[in-house]
Amino acid sequence: QVPLVESGGGSVQAGGSLRLSCAVSRYTVSANFMGWFRQAPGKEREGVAAIYTLLGTTYYADSVKGRFTISRDNAKTTIFLQMNTLKPEDTAMYYCAAGVRQPPLEPNSYNYWGQGTKVTVSS
Repeated sequence: QVPLVESGGGSVQAGGSLRLSCAVSRYTVSANFMGWFRQAPGKEREGVAAIYTLLGTTYYADSVKGRFTISRDNAKTTIFLQMNTLKPEDTAMYYCAAGVRQPPLEPNSYNYWGQGTKVTVSS
């Protein structure tokens, strides 16, 4: 069973919206932190948003504050990333991750990763 499976990526024009989904598995359902990361070609992977699953506390990178929202369903089996007012610089492969350590936007804090879903924003 794959630990995490992302979906929802695609191509959109600047100013548009997309919602990414991440289905968790029995390996990751008890993770303390769930995060969304992205990696553009030639750039390092960066944290976008994260949620502390025990309290629902959320964390965002400055570049996406006010535009992106991380959430989860009541059954705690799916993590979402609602992305609004998308910009060309948001173009990247987006990854879902699960982990137990902090800091929540640091990739090295996460143990399980999905395969990624591509987001392309055109100007």
